[in-house]
Amino acid sequence: PVTDGSQELHSLCAHLEFLLQFDLKQKRSFFGQRKDYWDFLCQGLARCRQEHEGIHFVTSLDKLKTPVGKGRAFLRYCLVHRQLAESLQLCLLDPESLCEWYYARSPFLSPKRRAEILGSLYELDGVTFHLAL
Repeated sequence: PVTDGSQELHSLCAHLEFLLQFDLKQKRSFFGQRKDYWDFLCQGLARCRQEHEGIHFVTSLDKLKTPVGKGRAFLRYCLVHRQLAESLQLCLLDPESLCEWYYARSPFLSPKRRAEILGSLYELDGVTFHLAL
């Protein structure tokens, strides 16, 4: 199993975060806080009209204050529960929402690249992650 001390885990999470932040449009909340991929994921999963356990878990953690910290916790949660590919796929279903959140260079706007990314993430479902949440 992959644990917190794994160098591969750190590399994987850094790459995932890079993908989710690459060409992300700068958006602000009502109070002026910069939105990040965490907000994109929340909106995408809320649109599916089902409460995602990972979102509920992360929002229940009082120590997490920033969107980036919440996004990282969500990625870890999804890796442990083998839900990363499915969760991201749900967020990527709506082309209009993707254009609202990402500029044209984002790999998520390319159907071919999006399929490659999701295919790789579905392969991760076969890996066991034992991470501190």
